[in-house]
Amino acid sequence: MDLLSLLFLLSFVGSCAGDVILPDGPVDEILGKNVTIKTLVDKPNYAFIVWVFNDGKEEVHIATVSEKGLKVNEPYAGRVSINPTNGYLSLGPLKASDSGEYGINIISPDGATKTGMIELRVLEPVSSVAIKSDLPEAIEHNSTVVLTCSAKGSFLKFAWINGTAPIVADGKRLTVKDEELSSTLTIAGVLRSELAGPIFCTATNKMETEKSAPFNLTVYYGPDEVAITPLNPPKVVRAKSNFNLSCSVTSSPAATFTWYHGQQMMEIAGPVLTLEIIEKHGLGKTEEQYTCRANNEKTLRTVSSPAVSFSVMDAISGVTITGPTAVLLAGNSSANISCQATSGIVNTVTWLKDGKALPANARLVFANDKSSLSINPVQKEDNGQYTCQLGNPVNQEQASYKMVVNYGPEPVTVSGNNAVEVNDEVTLTCSADSVPPANFTWKFNQTVTDVKTATYTIPKAVYKNSGMYTCEAYNAITGKTTMLTHTLSVKEEGALDPDLSDGAIAGIVIAVLVALAAAIGLIVYCRQKVPVESPY
Repeated sequence: MDLLSLLFLLSFVGSCAGDVILPDGPVDEILGKNVTIKTLVDKPNYAFIVWVFNDGKEEVHIATVSEKGLKVNEPYAGRVSINPTNGYLSLGPLKASDSGEYGINIISPDGATKTGMIELRVLEPVSSVAIKSDLPEAIEHNSTVVLTCSAKGSFLKFAWINGTAPIVADGKRLTVKDEELSSTLTIAGVLRSELAGPIFCTATNKMETEKSAPFNLTVYYGPDEVAITPLNPPKVVRAKSNFNLSCSVTSSPAATFTWYHGQQMMEIAGPVLTLEIIEKHGLGKTEEQYTCRANNEKTLRTVSSPAVSFSVMDAISGVTITGPTAVLLAGNSSANISCQATSGIVNTVTWLKDGKALPANARLVFANDKSSLSINPVQKEDNGQYTCQLGNPVNQEQASYKMVVNYGPEPVTVSGNNAVEVNDEVTLTCSADSVPPANFTWKFNQTVTDVKTATYTIPKAVYKNSGMYTCEAYNAITGKTTMLTHTLSVKEEGALDPDLSDGAIAGIVIAVLVALAAAIGLIVYCRQKVPVESPY
C-alpha cells in the first residue's frame, strides 16, 4: 500500500469531528467557473490536509498537502490546488460532475484528525427563458389561459410579473405550479387587464437571474354598456335638421352596430343614425323608440343601448297675415284679419296688438282655430300693428299687419293768452285728435284768414288784433269738421302789470331809508371839512 492510500485510510480512523472547520453549505458556482472552498481554520498544525469528494456513489481522493508539498489525484490534475496555510481548496474550471459532497481531513503530527463536510453545487447558467400560451387568443370571462415559462439552468426559481407588478397567485382563479425547469401560470375566467402586460417571467438561481422577452396575449372583451347620444332628445325633432343619434361602446375588437326602430331592424349599420335616414325610411311621423345594438364578432356578445323616443315634425314657414284693404271709418266699418302658414303643423296661434296680448271682447271675435279675427265695428282704439304668432314644438314664426282706422277730428282745443299788451307777441295753438291728421283753417271775427297751420302767430299785437279767433279742424276722409273760438283782447302798455307785492313795497322802503341815511352822512362830513370864522 502506498503512502497516499495509507493516509486516505487513516483519515477516517480515529477522526475527531468536535471542531467545526468548514462553513455551512452549500457552495454554489456556475459551470465553467473556478470555485474556492474555504475553511474556518488559520495556520493549523498538521502533518497532512486531505480533501476527498463523494458524488453519492463513491468517495474519491482529490489531493493531499504535506510538508513535502501538494499531491493531486490523477482525475484532478491541473484543476486543483490547496492553500498550505489555511487548507482552502481551489477547483476549476468546474464540470457538472463536480457537484457533490467535499470532505476535509486535517491530521496533526500526533495523529489527531479534524474533519468537515460541505456540499458544492455546480450550477448550469440560466438561459432560454421563454413564455408560451396554450391559447393564441382569449375571451374575457370565458377562457382559462395557461402560460408556461420554461428555462435552462440549475436550481431554478420562477416569478411572474405584469408590467412592473408581481403576479400573486390566489389559489383560486390564479394558480402557479413550479417544476424544476418550468413554471405554469393558470388564469381561470381571464380578465382584459390581466394579460395586457407586458407579461414577464424570471428564472433565478443563487448566482444569476434571467428575464423572458415581453409577452402579450390578446384578450377579447365586450361590448360593455352601450351609450346612446343624446340620451334624452327632444320629444319632437325638427324635420330636415342636423339631428342624429350616435352609439359608443368599449369593445375589443371594435363592435359593429345595428339600429332598430321599435323591434324592427333598420337597414343601416354604423355608430350614427342620421335624421335624413329616419325620414328616408318614412319614420318619425309618430313618437317611436330607437335603439342600437353592439355586437362583438369574437366574444359573440350583443348588447343593446337604452331606447330613446321622439317624433319628427315639419317646421312652420311662409306665415302671411292679411287684413282689409278698404278705407276703415271708426264706428261705421268692420275688419277681418286672417293668418296662415304655407307649410308646417300649427299647434298654437297667438295674437298681439302693438306687442301686447290681444283679448277678445264684444267687438273683437276670434275664429275657433284662431286663424282669423273679426272687429265690428272698428273704433279709433283699434289702430295699430296686429301680429299673429304660429307655433309648434320645433319653431315659431310670425307676421304683422298695420291697420288704420280713420276717425275725427275730435273736439278742438286752442291754447294761448286771452289778453296781451300792445307790442306783445301772440301765439295761438290749435289741436284736434284725428286720423288722418286734420287740416286747420283760422278765422278772425268770422273772416277766413290765410293761416292754414295749427299755430296762429302775431309778432306785435296792436289794438285792432282784439277779437274772436276761430280754429276749424277738417278730416278729408271722414268729412267731419270741428271748431272752437278763442277771444283775444289787446290792452295798453302796463295795463296787465300786477300790483306790487308786500315784499316789493318793503324793499322800496328799505332802499329809501338807506338813501336818506347816506345823504345825512354826507352833509355831516362836509361841515366838518369847511372852516367857520369866529365871531369874535
